[in-house]
Order: sequence, then structure tokens, then C-alpha cells
Amino acid sequence: MIIIGVDPGYAIVGIGVVEYNGNKFRMLEYGAITTPAGMPTVDRLKKIYDEMTILLDKYNPDAVAIEELFFNSNQKTAIHVAQARGVILVSIRNRNIPIYEYTPLQVKQSVTGYGRADKKQIQQMVKMLLNLNVIPKPDDAADGLALAICHAHSSKMNKMFDLNGVR
Repeated sequence: MIIIGVDPGYAIVGIGVVEYNGNKFRMLEYGAITTPAGMPTVDRLKKIYDEMTILLDKYNPDAVAIEELFFNSNQKTAIHVAQARGVILVSIRNRNIPIYEYTPLQVKQSVTGYGRADKKQIQQMVKMLLNLNVIPKPDDAADGLALAICHAHSSKMNKMFDLNGVR
């Protein structure tokens, strides 16, 4: 199963691509889609859409895991992030790829087993689970990988429940 994890943002969209087979992870790619501050909003959104589309076409994932939007106190930032998240969702839906949304708490619990884990603990677990030599940078890319790992763990549990007829 190929999973793309997406940490939505306006200036930086964190991306993590993993393959998950038989309880084993293999990191395929990680990085970020970045947009410069001086670029007009519509051009930034188009760049996010276009680069997301290229990534989806490259990997043709079985699923995309995206973080649910967290609103902070800065309304202008929240609106921009929501717009970016919207173009990301449209790029995924245009390819009929299943979309799964996870809260930061769900990601923390899935990756570290602890809902109050800090960013450093999550990054260390991502590094360990994916057998990487270094913690992925930027932080947003590590978050994208964490989302993909979270979905792999969640889909495994869902399959287990389906096989046993329990839900």
C-alpha cells in the first residue's frame, strides 16, 4: 500500500510518501511544497495544486492521509491554510484517491503511543519506524511522514476489525 501523508500549509506543505507492506515501512520520498511570501495568493494556491498533482501522478497512492485543519488565533493565516488545504483536497479528489483525515492527537497516539508527545518525540519515532539516518527536514515533511504512518496503523486496525466482522 502506498500512502501519501500531507501536512497542509500555505507557505509550506509537508509531504511524506511511504510504502506499507506486511507491517514494514519503506520511505519513498519526503519533502515540501513551498510558496514564497511575495507571490500572489492565487499563484501560491495554483503552485500547491500543480505540485500536489505531479506527486499524485508520480505515486498513484492507495490513500492520502491529511491533517485536519487546526485553527490558531491568526485568522488570516487560518484562511490561507484552509484555502491551500482546499486545493490539495481537490487535487486528490480529481484522481478518485481515498482521503483520510486525522487530528494531531490521533497522529501522536498512532506514531508514539502517547497523545501528548511533543514534536521531537514524533520526529524520533518517524526516524526509527522508517529506518532513516536523520530526522526528516523540514519539520513539515516529518509531519507528512507521521500522517502516512498514522494511516498505515489505522488501516491495519480497520482491516483487522473487518476480518473479524467486528466494527
